[in-house]
Amino acid sequence: MALSPEMTVNDPSESSKSPSPTRPAHVLTEIELERLGRQRPDIFRTWWAEFGFCIAILGSMLSAEYFISGFTIILPTLSTVLDIPLESRTWPANVFSLVTGAFLLPFARLAEMYGAYIVFTAGLVWLCVWSLVAGFSQNFLMLTFCRALQGFGPAAFLPAGIMLLGSIYRPGPRKNLVFCLYGTFSPLGFFFGIFIGGLSGDHIQWSWYFWIAAILLALFSVVALLYVPAGRLDQRSEPVKMDWLGMATIVPGLLLVVFAITDSSHAPRGWSTPYIYVTLIVGVLFLGAAFYVEGWISEAPLLPFELFQIKAMKPLIAALFLTYGVFGIYLFYASFYIMDVVGVSALRTTAWFAPMAVGGLVLATVGGFTLHLLSGKVLLVASGIGYVVSVLLFALIPDRFSYWAYVFPAMLGSTLGVDVTYSVSNVFITTSLPKHQQGLAGAVVWVVIFLGIGFFLGVADIVVSCTAHLGVKQSYKAAFWFGTGCAGLALLMFVALVDVGQAKSALTADEKKELEARLEG
Repeated sequence: MALSPEMTVNDPSESSKSPSPTRPAHVLTEIELERLGRQRPDIFRTWWAEFGFCIAILGSMLSAEYFISGFTIILPTLSTVLDIPLESRTWPANVFSLVTGAFLLPFARLAEMYGAYIVFTAGLVWLCVWSLVAGFSQNFLMLTFCRALQGFGPAAFLPAGIMLLGSIYRPGPRKNLVFCLYGTFSPLGFFFGIFIGGLSGDHIQWSWYFWIAAILLALFSVVALLYVPAGRLDQRSEPVKMDWLGMATIVPGLLLVVFAITDSSHAPRGWSTPYIYVTLIVGVLFLGAAFYVEGWISEAPLLPFELFQIKAMKPLIAALFLTYGVFGIYLFYASFYIMDVVGVSALRTTAWFAPMAVGGLVLATVGGFTLHLLSGKVLLVASGIGYVVSVLLFALIPDRFSYWAYVFPAMLGSTLGVDVTYSVSNVFITTSLPKHQQGLAGAVVWVVIFLGIGFFLGVADIVVSCTAHLGVKQSYKAAFWFGTGCAGLALLMFVALVDVGQAKSALTADEKKELEARLEG
């Protein structure tokens, strides 16, 4: 039975009653919902406890982005020092995202089984340890191995972090602000990674890129141990079980397919190389088996099909997959274009990327206070335009250009795209799912991000390899044109297919379900 606005609240005259999240959903008024959407959650007894919690969560986002962005800046230095072949340099950059994306769903289930606190803090500690070890890498294989193992850390703490945020904060302005800040730490972590990467590549030993991150991760881990709520936030009547069959089909399927796409352009005979097409075929078979297992075999699927029955979910996921892929192409090839083609030093490249960090701060401040006032569809369309602008300007950039005419607006466009899509999609997905599925919400968001980056970076690498005879500059521009096409398609989907409303104070998914049951009874 569909809910109407009149069914969700009582007469506002009841607003004199003290708002409490424990009161039944059917007796909450609009004024009470608004107050609940703005007040500090009861789980935090003081503002200091909430502040410490937010530092741990925001720090986890910063750490994940740090290892995506900064690594592309220090990679040229590592390629020289560790003698990494030109055809293999995308692997240390890509394997981190690949491993993280493939294992997000299993770790989200572990968070549901054992609590978000354990999985979140364990992920931070794990990433800290392997960041420390990575700084001692002696060759290409050791570096790639460490980067792969690093990927398990974000696979654990990213879905668990969103599970914590989605479970603790009700729909409303406070949740919007926290999620906007969380999204802002994406460009901040990106910029910080570039800064430390440039500093390590030009002025200090490259190992400090990993060791500085290890120091910060140690601090975030201590804060998380102290301030992240340790109790279960969702009370389940039945124990949650791991979907072992789903895990055994989803993980290898994703790994094999993305491996085939990424390595095909550098294989001896391209797609005709036996291990490339065999890997691709086996990977597709695994994913086909995963589709059957999740839909018809598993009693507790890692990726339940009912998730995609939510209004606008399917086109939103498809559009996000495209846009995050464009963002990955932009990060990787803009960095190399600026350094390899334009000839800018690593540290100066950091300054060129500074508008992303500043723009992210501005968007978080504005978005946190206005997200509940603006249409989600309008915001997504604006972000889609930002993605198009970011890659299109680099595709059109002439030999002699003004930074302020091309690079600066491209940087602003990229941060507009990623910040807005991340905030709007996170709020929409976490608000649409019940409390016990907040881990799934976090996993879905991050699967789309990391697999989008890994998949489209692999396809862009094929484009660059196929146009290598045109020279480095033109082959990079071909990647930007490919990104422009993907961004344009995503923009059309935002305009025509994705209908997301305002992120205002409202009932939670659990409260809506309770209300529906009362009305039907």
